[in-house]
Amino acid sequence: MNAPDGHKPDHSTIRDSQQVVSAYARWAPIYDLAFTAVMRAGRKAAVAAVAETGQLILDVGVGTGLELPMFPLGCRVVGIDLAEPMLRRAGERVRRDNLAGVEGLAVMDATRMAFADASFDAAIVPYVLTVVPDPTAMMDEISRVIRPGGSIVLVNHFGAEAGLLKPIEAWLGQRSASLGWHPQFPFSVLGDWVAAQRNIEMLDRRRIGPLGLFTVVRLRKTR
Repeated sequence: MNAPDGHKPDHSTIRDSQQVVSAYARWAPIYDLAFTAVMRAGRKAAVAAVAETGQLILDVGVGTGLELPMFPLGCRVVGIDLAEPMLRRAGERVRRDNLAGVEGLAVMDATRMAFADASFDAAIVPYVLTVVPDPTAMMDEISRVIRPGGSIVLVNHFGAEAGLLKPIEAWLGQRSASLGWHPQFPFSVLGDWVAAQRNIEMLDRRRIGPLGLFTVVRLRKTR
């Protein structure tokens, strides 16, 4: 999606999808060890916000599938991820934990999904917004594949506007391509996208632990 002046927005130094794939191929062997604990609260909150019995839920950027066991019985989940090494581990988790509610896992670009319009009842987007090179294109696609009345729940870290975290994020931002995400990602990218949509409303946003580092955002696609 282009900005109003015709220039493509540059929200990070992650230039293309191949950089994302390369970064997460490196993360895959240690991802669970590094991120399970710190991101557990956000994943649980996001799952709780969409987990309704009988719903077909799209898990965008499912990664190694850390949140898949959190879905209660009766939920049906399809997970997509761009990085095949991460998705392979999600498949192992599904088989090991006998997660019958997971109906499919697919290598797929979230900015160009191979799903028909209104295919899903809801979408969960855990820690993905700051990863994709074009977050507005991803949000456009998520909106397209969610049915009217459905919900979209995101959890992510957004860049600090002040305080001790700001210089740390600036330092990390210089290494964002190798990290695989953009630590300085501003909330305004998502807020501006919502404001530009005629059929998306923001229900709420709230900080969550640890130390309020992450934010859960609930959106709804209006009828």
